[in-house]
Amino acid sequence: MTEVAIPLLYSSVCLHSENSLQKFTAHLHSADQMWDSIRRIPYSTPGRWVQVLDLSEFLVELDSSACYAINALLTQLFPLLPSLAKLTLYSGFLLSRRALASLTHRDGSSNIRALGGIYYDPFIYSAVATGEDPFVQLLRVCVNLELLEVTGVGLDDTDLESHFDNTENLKTPHMVAPLYLPHLRSLTLLSMPSSLLMHALLHTPLPRLRTLSLTPYDDIPFPASLSSLFLEKHGQYLHAIFLFTPKSWPTRYHSSPITILHTSPRLRHLSLEYPLPALTIASQTPLTDASSPFIHPLQILSIPRPNSDFWVTLERLLPFLPSLQIIRTRDVRWLRRGMTFRAQETGVQGEMREWNRRLTRRGIRLLDSNWKELQDV
Repeated sequence: MTEVAIPLLYSSVCLHSENSLQKFTAHLHSADQMWDSIRRIPYSTPGRWVQVLDLSEFLVELDSSACYAINALLTQLFPLLPSLAKLTLYSGFLLSRRALASLTHRDGSSNIRALGGIYYDPFIYSAVATGEDPFVQLLRVCVNLELLEVTGVGLDDTDLESHFDNTENLKTPHMVAPLYLPHLRSLTLLSMPSSLLMHALLHTPLPRLRTLSLTPYDDIPFPASLSSLFLEKHGQYLHAIFLFTPKSWPTRYHSSPITILHTSPRLRHLSLEYPLPALTIASQTPLTDASSPFIHPLQILSIPRPNSDFWVTLERLLPFLPSLQIIRTRDVRWLRRGMTFRAQETGVQGEMREWNRRLTRRGIRLLDSNWKELQDV
């Protein structure tokens, strides 16, 4: 029984503090030191049993002064986990170059299936004059990767000119060799207008990519922004696109491309961000010819909140969206029962109810942020 239970116990590890990470690393290192070369299996236990490592819970609360110590522990820990398939960090924690190298240059790198909560700073990772971006190096060996979630540093509009100046090295994308990620199905690139990572992914065939989460920067020209080009290049086979700007203070929104429905003709779920784009419908897409009417298969449309301006756009699109079943207001909930009539019919609640009346006549459900209809509240 113990021979079965212990490997299962170690298969998925979620650590809750820096102290627990330190003890876990010390335990695995001690076990590895005692592992002799006579054994038929080259990898020590319990390290080789670990398939899932989740550090997100305590990294959220981590003090910046502890980052060096955590990176030192991870540099020591990663080589002891040859079967690691899923690693979850926190988008506010930056892996050091040494920790990234430790994760990259080890046995079992091809076993990684999911990397989540990764924080990427293109100016730190891409600052060296020689060699390749260390995170791109990691992706080169993760040939079986299925899920990737990366958050960048964003873009400060007050320092926009200097950002353009710092993208001189991004003007030669041909220098970044394509990656090999045939199994990647879900990709998240938030707060990242451009980077060597985006260049590498932009020029990498992603035949199985079906879900893309992206922060839009359509109002910023190439090469300072690659987001719109990324949507155009990889949009043809996408089933879900989530445009999202992480909240900060102040939150700076950038425009989205108006051609998403044209460049993503197989899209089923589209989630838009402020400012809501005046989406257009092209008479011809890669899936249709000029003689047939364009019908888009979109089923779910998510928006932050309804407004009269976007209703004009939506009303124009509805004849081309016969499969549309749900419109979700991502940032708004229905008022609970018992609130006054004035509260329910004014402001955004009033707009919600007006949209609900119009959409119900068309057989489309209006859901709030909790995926609930008005009658379910």
